[in-house]
Amino acid sequence: MTRNISFNIRELAGSVGDFGTILPLILAVSAVAGLSLGYILLFFGIWFIITGYYYQIPVPIEPMKVIAVVAIAENMSAGQIAAAGLILGLLFFVLGYGKWLDALEKYIPQSVIRGIQLGLALLLVKTSTGFMTGDLLVFGLAVLLMAAVYVIARFTEIPDLSAVILIGVAFGTGVILHGFPAMALLPPPHLVIPSMSDIPAALGTLVVPQALLTITNAILATSLLTRDLFGQEVRPARLSRTIGLMNLTTVPFGGFPMCHGAGGMAGQYRFGARTGGANIYAGIFFLMLALLFASPDVLSLVSGGFYAALLVFVAIELGRHGIKTDSYLVTGLIAVLSVLVNMTAAFAAGICLAYGIRYVKKRIS
Repeated sequence: MTRNISFNIRELAGSVGDFGTILPLILAVSAVAGLSLGYILLFFGIWFIITGYYYQIPVPIEPMKVIAVVAIAENMSAGQIAAAGLILGLLFFVLGYGKWLDALEKYIPQSVIRGIQLGLALLLVKTSTGFMTGDLLVFGLAVLLMAAVYVIARFTEIPDLSAVILIGVAFGTGVILHGFPAMALLPPPHLVIPSMSDIPAALGTLVVPQALLTITNAILATSLLTRDLFGQEVRPARLSRTIGLMNLTTVPFGGFPMCHGAGGMAGQYRFGARTGGANIYAGIFFLMLALLFASPDVLSLVSGGFYAALLVFVAIELGRHGIKTDSYLVTGLIAVLSVLVNMTAAFAAGICLAYGIRYVKKRIS
C-alpha cells in the first residue's frame, strides 16, 4: 500500500513524539564524549528527512541507546563511539541483503520481540524517574497538560497537539527563566577516525549488546509495529539497509550512531503521525537547531520534568503493543529482566524459555 506524504497539523504534532528520548541522550553524550552537538543534530535532521520521503510513514531516527547509555556511564571516547558506529553500520548494511534477517525473524518467537517492546517501555518509565527527580511539580503539571489536551482531542475534532504544546511550553518556560540562548554556528567539519586501539573496547562493550538490541527492537519490533499501526509492513531487510547507510555515511563526520526504533514509532504515532511528513517536520527542526543553535544551552533550557512526561506517554503507547503476545510468561520475563539485569540477558532467557515451552508442549502432545 502506497501512502501520500501529508504536511498537516497532526503530522507536526507527531513529529515531536520521540523528542523526549532523542534530545536528552544526544545532549548528554555530546557533553561526555566531546562530539559536536551541531553535527549530531545536523545528521539527525538529514536522515529524518530522507527516511520520511523513502518510507512515507513515520519510521523514526534514534540514537543507538546502548552506545549512548554506556558512553555516558563509562566516559567512552569519540574514537570508540565512532568505531562501534562503523562496525555496526557495515554489519547492518550487509544484513540488509540476502535472507539473514528473514532467518532471524523466523527463529526469534514473536513473544520475545514483544518482550523487548515491553521491556523498553519499562526502561523508558525507569529513565523518566531520573528526569523527574527534583522536578516532580513540573512533571505533574506536564502530565496534567498532556492528559487534558488528549481528552479534549478525544471528544472533539481538534487534533491531539499535546506533544507540540508541551514542547512549546517547555522551551518558553526555559527562555523566561534563563533568557534566550546565544546563537552558535556549526564549527568547521572534521573527520572522526577511530584508531586500532579503539576497536577492542568498542566490540566488547558497545557493538555486541547494541547489535542485539538493534536487531530485536530497531528492526524486527519496528517491522512488526509498522503492520500493527499502519497495515503496511516494512520488511526487516529495508530497515537494516537504512541503518547501515546512515551510520556509514555520518559517523566518520561527527554523527552519533543511529538506528530506527519501535519506541520512537509508537511515540510519533501516539501524537498524531501517520505519514512521512512527520519525519520531515522533525528533520527541519533538527536542521534549524544544528545550523542556528548548536550550543548545548538550547536543549538545556528544557526542564527534566517535561522530558519525563514525554517518556511516560511514549512508554504507555509502546507497552500497549508489547502486551499483544502469545506468551505472557515469556514476554513478562524479558520485560522484568530488561529492567533488573539488561536486555542481553533478558533476550537470552526469553529465547531459552520460549523454546523450552515449545519442547515441553511437543513432548506432551
